[in-house]
Amino acid sequence: MISEYFKLTDRQAEQFAQLDALYRDWNSKINVISRKDIDNLYEHHVLHSLAIAKLLPFQPGTTIMDVGTGGGFPGIPLAILFPECQFLLIDSIGKKIKVASEVAQALGLTNVVCKQERAEEEKQKFDFVVSRAVMPLPDLVKLVRKNISNKHKNAVPNGLVVLKGGDLTEELRPFKEAELTPCSTWFGTKWFDNKYVIYLPF
Repeated sequence: MISEYFKLTDRQAEQFAQLDALYRDWNSKINVISRKDIDNLYEHHVLHSLAIAKLLPFQPGTTIMDVGTGGGFPGIPLAILFPECQFLLIDSIGKKIKVASEVAQALGLTNVVCKQERAEEEKQKFDFVVSRAVMPLPDLVKLVRKNISNKHKNAVPNGLVVLKGGDLTEELRPFKEAELTPCSTWFGTKWFDNKYVIYLPF
């Protein structure tokens, strides 16, 4: 499914193929994906995460923090696709970070660090912060503004990239500069209707 939308190396194709067995195994011990949704892993979790890559093909050397990563989304699919970028995956729930960490290790992802912490505790600077529906946008902006570096190396300014669904009118009202792109721009299945990537430059 992923190779329909992205040009993958053999190594990347193999890593994406491994995700199914890894998440099924870990999900049976620690529930990070709802039991009835595990069969939709590639569409609802992996491909959804990679909508960020369609919007922003990160340059080598880009640093990215994934806030509220849960079991590793969107961070792990992005780390597979961008092996020359560095990713920090954080979540306040220890057992979720354990899953993300074990999956990253099993895949041999040397560009991923997983940490149990809250966003307000992290002091490092990154080119981009990514997140998947973790909290309302105004709250997230307050937490991560301090983490966005002012040294730009990509085609667009550094900032926040968030995956969200539904009617976002109210949430986006304070952010006139935010760009909203439907995931259906790139992915044709019905599930992506009403799912969006929000890019907020800093």
